[in-house]
Amino acid sequence: MPTSRREFLAASAAATAVASSSHLFAAGGDVLKVGLIGCGQRGTGAAVNALRADKNVKLVAMADAFEDRLDESLANLLKKESVAAKVDVKPDAKFVGFDGYKRVIERCDVVLLTTPPQFRPLHLRAAVDAGKHVFAEKPVAVDSPGVRSVLASCAEAKKKNLSVVSGLCLRYDAGFQEAVKRIHDGALGEVVALFANDYRGGRWEKKRQPDWTDVTYHMRNWYNFTWLSGDFNVEQHVHFLDVCAWVMKEKYPVRAIGMGGRAVLSGPEYGNIYDHFSIVYEYANGAKLVSNTRQHPKTKGDMSAHVLGARGRSVLSERTNGLTIRTDKDDWVYEGPGNEMYQAEHDALFASIRSGKPINNGEYMSHSTLLAIMGRMAAYTGQEITWKMALESKEDLFKGVLGAKPDEPMPGYDWSTKLIHPPVSLPGVAKFV
Repeated sequence: MPTSRREFLAASAAATAVASSSHLFAAGGDVLKVGLIGCGQRGTGAAVNALRADKNVKLVAMADAFEDRLDESLANLLKKESVAAKVDVKPDAKFVGFDGYKRVIERCDVVLLTTPPQFRPLHLRAAVDAGKHVFAEKPVAVDSPGVRSVLASCAEAKKKNLSVVSGLCLRYDAGFQEAVKRIHDGALGEVVALFANDYRGGRWEKKRQPDWTDVTYHMRNWYNFTWLSGDFNVEQHVHFLDVCAWVMKEKYPVRAIGMGGRAVLSGPEYGNIYDHFSIVYEYANGAKLVSNTRQHPKTKGDMSAHVLGARGRSVLSERTNGLTIRTDKDDWVYEGPGNEMYQAEHDALFASIRSGKPINNGEYMSHSTLLAIMGRMAAYTGQEITWKMALESKEDLFKGVLGAKPDEPMPGYDWSTKLIHPPVSLPGVAKFV
């Protein structure tokens, strides 16, 4: 509660700003100021999409843990003729380090959250608390406490009429939208089984340099550490797990069991994540979702979802002619116009801000992230994991690499912090927390 007249006036002004946020930019004449938090390749791409999504928008602030990543991103944005004129990042609006996100949020209207997913719950909460619209890359967390935090932040965003658009981009693909609509309309009848495949080649890694601290090494090599990425099953495969959740109209499995391990990518440079998973999820009505992933160099790729129904089957993939529905009566192949799904999600975000009709993807982006985490838990522990167990888990992965207990206060991030090198989880040994 404000304790002085000054605090009361400040609080009143903030409340008024939040209450009118959905109408503030409706005229289209006001400049929408964009801030980028996380300046890697995906963040740079998101910034390009954001700047193309509205005629009166500017990128005004950027933050990254590493100065070289920020400078490289800014240089690349300035080289793109289609957006360079909309880049207005002054030297004093470039923020390096773990606290830079706070300064970016202060300066903008729309925040792009594209750091490693460990930081997504923290950054999303700060953005929503400040009354900012958000684009949040997938996944939105690496553990269950993070998912619960994001759900709470997105509920608060609804109250404040703020848009939160997810980077689960297949939901914004025109072909996927048409195929899923047909399935929802009954083209396949009752869905009895789904398959989610994510077969890829190798993955990038960074070897530790002599002058790197523990935190520097983990951050430079973030994809390969579960506490930062959530593991491959969460960081990447969440896309097609989300497609299956979409097909099932956001009904989620009640239990999961599975396996995984490190068959090929087993060196220390590959951190502690797995290179393959196989998870079987079961729904309350007995339907099954079989999820298979693999990252092995020089192997054939396949990224797709398959839906089996009482009347037929469907394939959902990004391949040419990769969206099909086949039944006893007829076959359907999507031949409609394509769209640029990465651009479409930003077009939707900025249109929602201008129209005063906010979009909130919070529930499905959180629950699909939890779906992926649930599978990882099943593989890491070798145990059956229920949806309730996954949602209520107390496992905090950051506290784990610090050696802190789940019920201890959340520590901060610091470059000199000593980390426990996280072990590779062994099924039957690793415990559910």
